[in-house]
Amino acid sequence: MTDTHTVAPLDIRLRKRSRVVEITFADGARYALDFEYLRTQSPSAEVQGHGLGQDVLQIAKENVGVTAIEPVGRYAVKIVFDDGHDSGLYTWAYLRQLGQEYAARWARYLTRLEGIGYIRRPRATAVTPTE
Repeated sequence: MTDTHTVAPLDIRLRKRSRVVEITFADGARYALDFEYLRTQSPSAEVQGHGLGQDVLQIAKENVGVTAIEPVGRYAVKIVFDDGHDSGLYTWAYLRQLGQEYAARWARYLTRLEGIGYIRRPRATAVTPTE
């Protein structure tokens, strides 16, 4: 029996304009994960540390970009960020987990930033007036 959490997504799309990575799984699960979220939740040791509770809070990542998404075998992708970070391997299971746990993880991240007094300053997005 195949664990649906380890099955490769049907589609992964880099949306530079909207600053998200869209991931679609065969069971219908679909997630749009923004660049800042992916960068701050990187599975790399640089971000997660080397043991439970050793994660390193990532600050000033609100305007980080993604330059590439590279396949790694049949189990993961490497996301290349424009701040030079590219060491995290995002497995299929981890991408699904990031999608499923988005609200809780994002709230925890924002609370941690607030706790150190950091104020996020996202780049303003251009708004095209409608006629």
